[in-house]
Amino acid sequence: MDIHIEMRSLLKRCIEEDGGLANDVTTSSIIPQESYGRFALRVREEGVLAGLNLLLDVVDEFGEVSIEAIRHDGERVHNETVGVVEGNIRSILGAERTVLNILGYASGIATRTKKFVDAVEGLDCNICDTRKTTPGLRQLDKYAVTCGGGTSHRMGLHDAALFKDNHLAMITHFEEELREAIVKTKENSLDFVMVEVDTLEQLSEVIRLPIDIVLLDNMSTELLKEAVAIRDASHHSPLLEASGNVNLNTVREIAESGVDRISIGGLIHQATWLDVGLDAIDA
Repeated sequence: MDIHIEMRSLLKRCIEEDGGLANDVTTSSIIPQESYGRFALRVREEGVLAGLNLLLDVVDEFGEVSIEAIRHDGERVHNETVGVVEGNIRSILGAERTVLNILGYASGIATRTKKFVDAVEGLDCNICDTRKTTPGLRQLDKYAVTCGGGTSHRMGLHDAALFKDNHLAMITHFEEELREAIVKTKENSLDFVMVEVDTLEQLSEVIRLPIDIVLLDNMSTELLKEAVAIRDASHHSPLLEASGNVNLNTVREIAESGVDRISIGGLIHQATWLDVGLDAIDA
């Protein structure tokens, strides 16, 4: 699904959570119906902006309200106005918390991702997300990762094949059955076919198969270096992706092993929201 369609759907769900557009009992009791105003969207700390550009075309779900972007997704910001919200004040106040939630949440993911991207600067290694995403918000999560300079992994179970340990535990004749399954998946239009391994012995078996990426799960940096050497000596050259217990203290050492990608679920589930506020300019 197109991310803008998904964002419009998200706003509709948020409006429903709040009881609908016409049920803001606080605002309707104090703000005249035809009041018009302008408000500044401010990021109150340092980070990477994400989500603002997505909101520009869909914020009208709240009624007569629009956003003018001053800064853009993917830019580093620090205690500054990133956009101006204009329109009917009742509509703006109805949209306020949802807009701030989306911006704070997505910008937190982008900011955390950028820290990992910066940590491997100068090395030929991509920082990737995983499917450890917030339920119902995967498109926003993965968009935010790209705003931070990261690479979006598979979106779901439909666009790429990833044979993990629980898949492989179900087969008896490892190489024969796995090869057959890989050939079957390649009948579809997929972004890639990947197999997870956790030993060098498994790597030596799967590297002969027609796959695009090997996921090296929870390997030490020493084993990662050996895995790279095995791959480089092979007639096949799948990308190698390291995963498992990656943090900002270890990510550069992992990248220096020679792997092509590092996938990190914590880009999303360990991110901290950025502080974003809405301040009246005039009314």
